[in-house]
Amino acid sequence: MTYLRAVLASDSNKEKVYLEKIIVLGEKLKHDVGKYKYELKKLNKTTSSKKKTVKKTVKKPSKKIKKTITKVKVKRKHKVLKKHKSNYNSKYTIQDVYVQDNMIIIDFNTRITSSYLTFFEQKYSRLTKDVFNIKGTFKKAEETKLKMNNVQKISIAQYKKDRIRIVLSNKSNLKTLFRIKKNRIIIEVLNIPRSKTRISPIMKKRYSFKRNKIVVIDAGHGGKDSGAIGPGKKYEKHAVLKVAKNLYKILKKEGYKVYITRTTDRFIKVRNRTILANKKKADIFISIHANAAPKSKTSWANGIETFFLSPARSDRAKRIAAKENKSDMRKMDYSTKSSFLTILNRPKITASQKLAIDVQKNILYRLRKSYKNVKDSGVREGPFWVLVGAQMPSILVEIGYITHPIESKRLYSRKYQLLLAKGIAKGVNSYFAKNP
Repeated sequence: MTYLRAVLASDSNKEKVYLEKIIVLGEKLKHDVGKYKYELKKLNKTTSSKKKTVKKTVKKPSKKIKKTITKVKVKRKHKVLKKHKSNYNSKYTIQDVYVQDNMIIIDFNTRITSSYLTFFEQKYSRLTKDVFNIKGTFKKAEETKLKMNNVQKISIAQYKKDRIRIVLSNKSNLKTLFRIKKNRIIIEVLNIPRSKTRISPIMKKRYSFKRNKIVVIDAGHGGKDSGAIGPGKKYEKHAVLKVAKNLYKILKKEGYKVYITRTTDRFIKVRNRTILANKKKADIFISIHANAAPKSKTSWANGIETFFLSPARSDRAKRIAAKENKSDMRKMDYSTKSSFLTILNRPKITASQKLAIDVQKNILYRLRKSYKNVKDSGVREGPFWVLVGAQMPSILVEIGYITHPIESKRLYSRKYQLLLAKGIAKGVNSYFAKNP
């Protein structure tokens, strides 16, 4: 009866229990229980299929549940992206971007290669754009304002996570070139006149050392000592004085404390030229001279070279030193000259060599922009007595051969004299930037 009640109530669980009991009792009494076994088997199949359908429905969520799940996933994704972005921006590869003269300078925190920059040009009916894509991140990309005289607009932006874009827009087509130097990119505009432009605070700070540095310039020879004589009775003393005075003005303008041994055509003894430098406690001493060659070599002997004080290692250095030392060498015997060189301070010689390298390199760089065939005669050692008395790094610059037919004319050209002075000034800047 209980089994029948379970069947009528459609209670499959109770049906199952009672069927199992009927089968056990029927087998004990040796009755035929085949139909009950069949019913139990059928009942087991239906219950198992129901369980499967229940599992499936649990797995499939409703539309509302799906929406909430996707929202949660999207939120989590945004959080991950934000976190990634903040970690990325914590390290900026570009230190500063600023304008100096007709150049845009990008300073990096690490060494870079040519792969860091790509360039293309866009031309419109009334505008041309020079576009520079630069690999790196710059914290102040959006707030940095770049201005250059005679360029209509310069824009800068962090247009990708790892790229900044600098665009120069102008009515006329700009001629731009770029150079990569260790940790710096320099974008130079060639077809605009140079002008004074804003220098970044970092740049100002970097060159603040100029205020405390003292430079003494010596214009070689003077008065009764004419120095070397070129064609048309062009005297060395006049050419070097012009260059020295130009250099004095440039360095003074840049913020150095500058002194010059002579501003007129007057004679000063070689041994007395360094007295001013020592008295003013100068940081560097620069003596400016022009070279000369014997008659047999005047047609081809040319070039610029810079000397620092050291015992001569070549006959050529000895010959040039003898020419410049004339006024004092008569009064010095061999032992006196040797003792001068043996008491030299080795660190001073090393510093002088560094200064000579920077000055020589920058003179050539300036001159070759206008005069491509200027010869580099190198940095050399020589026993120049004008440098012996200096208690600071000191060099002697031979600005060219006054005996050479072409170089002699250039040495009396105002443009050439100014370029020589600018080159020496840039060399001084370079030296102090590396050796503050």
